[in-house]
Amino acid sequence: MSITGIHGHQLEVTVSSCSRLKDTEIFSRQDPYVCLEYASQRFRTKTCTDGGKNPKFQERFLISLIEGLRELDVLVFNSNTFSLDDHIGSGKVQLHKVLSEGYDDCLWPLQTKTGRHAGEVRLILHYANAKKNASSSAPSAPPYAGPPFTQSSLYSVPPPASAAHYSAPLPAAHYPAPAAHYSTPVPAAHYSAPAPAPSYHPPATVYPPPSSYPLYSSGYAPVPYPPPPQPAAYPPYPPTTAYPPSPYPPPPVSSHYPPPGSYPGTYPPPPHY
Repeated sequence: MSITGIHGHQLEVTVSSCSRLKDTEIFSRQDPYVCLEYASQRFRTKTCTDGGKNPKFQERFLISLIEGLRELDVLVFNSNTFSLDDHIGSGKVQLHKVLSEGYDDCLWPLQTKTGRHAGEVRLILHYANAKKNASSSAPSAPPYAGPPFTQSSLYSVPPPASAAHYSAPLPAAHYPAPAAHYSTPVPAAHYSAPAPAPSYHPPATVYPPPSSYPLYSSGYAPVPYPPPPQPAAYPPYPPTTAYPPSPYPPPPVSSHYPPPGSYPGTYPPPPHY
């Protein structure tokens, strides 16, 4: 359902509590608080000292609605004394249900800056003009009122018998005999008998039989195998040397020197004294 005409109306928001918050302290209990942001409007709860992971607030705020803005931002921080406050988690609250029904009480999830779960916050929302907006909307068209429907008039007269709607079947004489629709059959003389298939004769060969050819003759006498040796057409090669071959073993060669003595050598033996 489209919700219009909310600009300037008041929305009551009660910050009830938080549960299972992310713990940003190591040696002590954290001190959380809640911030609400709607367009340029900012709201902050009191710090719940030593609230830890489950702080309680129960604080109420009035927010002026803006036409077309159906979302509320909620942020939870941890209060520090000597440093900047730690961001615990944040989330977005949808206003469609409270604007249409006038009341909403549920838990809204919180996430860290990296997208991890950081706990939940409980908000109680009231919108007093929800019923007025529904009543001020344009009334719907009245239901269609047609003429009264009387079912008994449809069957005031009993319907005629079903057999009266069909005429009696025509006698068989009204239909001509089936043979009258067909002419005299065509005599068989109109169709000539198919010509007989010619008998198959093998084709005549243009070549005479092999026996009609004479045997081939070369005119030469048959050569025996293996062929006999034939005389050389060229004279034999002359010998490689002009001298007759030496006998084997060679004869002894006479020496011009005397035979060697009892001592080998080229000098005569020394004289004996």
